[in-house]
Amino acid sequence: MATAETVLTVYSDRGRRGLPLEGVYRQLFRRDFYLRAYGRIYRNAGAMTPGVTGETVDAMSLVKIDRIIDALRREAYRWSPARRVYIPKKTGKRRPLGLPTWSDKLLQEVLRLLLEAYYEPRFSNLSHGFRPGRGCHTALQETTQRWRGVKWFIEGDIKGCYDNIDHQVLLSILAEDIHDNRFLRLVSNMLKAGYLEDWRYNATMSGTPQGGIASPILANIYLDRLDRFIEPTLLPTFNRGDRRSCTDLNGLSMMITASSGNIRRSTEDLSNTTCQRLMPTNSGGCIA
Repeated sequence: MATAETVLTVYSDRGRRGLPLEGVYRQLFRRDFYLRAYGRIYRNAGAMTPGVTGETVDAMSLVKIDRIIDALRREAYRWSPARRVYIPKKTGKRRPLGLPTWSDKLLQEVLRLLLEAYYEPRFSNLSHGFRPGRGCHTALQETTQRWRGVKWFIEGDIKGCYDNIDHQVLLSILAEDIHDNRFLRLVSNMLKAGYLEDWRYNATMSGTPQGGIASPILANIYLDRLDRFIEPTLLPTFNRGDRRSCTDLNGLSMMITASSGNIRRSTEDLSNTTCQRLMPTNSGGCIA
């Protein structure tokens, strides 16, 4: 029987070659994936923070893993709503944070392992956010070592990035490469699990929960379509001539809408895009 490491290696190879995946849901029946997931998250500061129940890492056992696997076999696993809290931002505003139960954290980490193994080789080399071995420092290395004569940068942010991810668009992107309805249904149910705020249930019609372990990889899968549009299509179109300008904003907005498929991006979104994605221009500047 193949080990978890072997399965992840195979998934990574298929992702690199652009081959689809089948039978992903069956991998959730393997104990070794949960033990691997436990080894990665049990030290996290939030491991002892309860969600809507009192369950934490302190109650971890093989019996609990077997219970999760049994529920998945029967397709009876139910995601619990996240407990919503707010943390302060540097701007003085507050950022909503969803705290899942421990069982949900463990299963989300298994999902993340599988998705990351497959999609990581396909992501842009100019994407540095929430990726293994990458981050702000690798983004800075990219600019200092490869970009010569850079005179200006544009810094931006996607407002409410996690909160505004369209569930149907995200699931359709996953369905292009993951041919497993049970797995997709499990992800869909996770996205729609909702949250409790002041012990009042709220449905989640869009977005992935901030604080969810699987949210960063799902956001990267979603935004990868933006990278694929900007690098081969947008930059070559507007990086022509001696002067680089984007004065025709209406034309630019129409181009984004027509070329980016289902992912809806407005001109404002483009001007506020970062998530540590680096987009060099031929004139020595860059969009970062």
